[in-house]
Amino acid sequence: MKQLHTFHEVYDSQKAFRLILEGMANPGRKLSLGETAGKLYGKSPEMLAAAMTLCDSSVSFCCLGDQELPEQIRLHTHSPQFPANEADFLFITDPSQMEAAFSQAKCGTLENPHASATLFIRDTGPETEKLRLSGPGIKDSLECFVSETARRALSLRDAQNYEYPQGVDLVLIKPDGTFFCVPRLVRKEG
Repeated sequence: MKQLHTFHEVYDSQKAFRLILEGMANPGRKLSLGETAGKLYGKSPEMLAAAMTLCDSSVSFCCLGDQELPEQIRLHTHSPQFPANEADFLFITDPSQMEAAFSQAKCGTLENPHASATLFIRDTGPETEKLRLSGPGIKDSLECFVSETARRALSLRDAQNYEYPQGVDLVLIKPDGTFFCVPRLVRKEG
């Protein structure tokens, strides 16, 4: 029998979870899921690695921009696929779908702000835009270079005018698995 991937559902998931958690605790820090994503197949192994780490039958997901990924996520995680406005995790492989994702993603409530969605956005552009972030996990502020896709994602998120402490968490991830996180309370300055 031919093995399609070598991703270990316990050890590789634990490694990927620690990296995603580190990214959320340290907004703007560049990390990589490349090692775990390299053990998977398909057009979006970096997204599948994140999904196999975070999704199970108790959380829902939605994919925008990819026909193959939802099937792989359901197969490996048994997570139900929901519409974008009900999903816990949104996987956006086509940046042209970002506007729709932000307008539909659940942002939690004032009583339960943590009941919001986490958006994983594929980021393929060169990092030529200078950005300043501030908020929890950042001492004073942080300057970093990001792609036009990342800058646009943050602008779209800010345009939603979420009432504090509501919002959505962002993970901007390159096809090679390099990613950085912007939790819902971290803001783009300027």
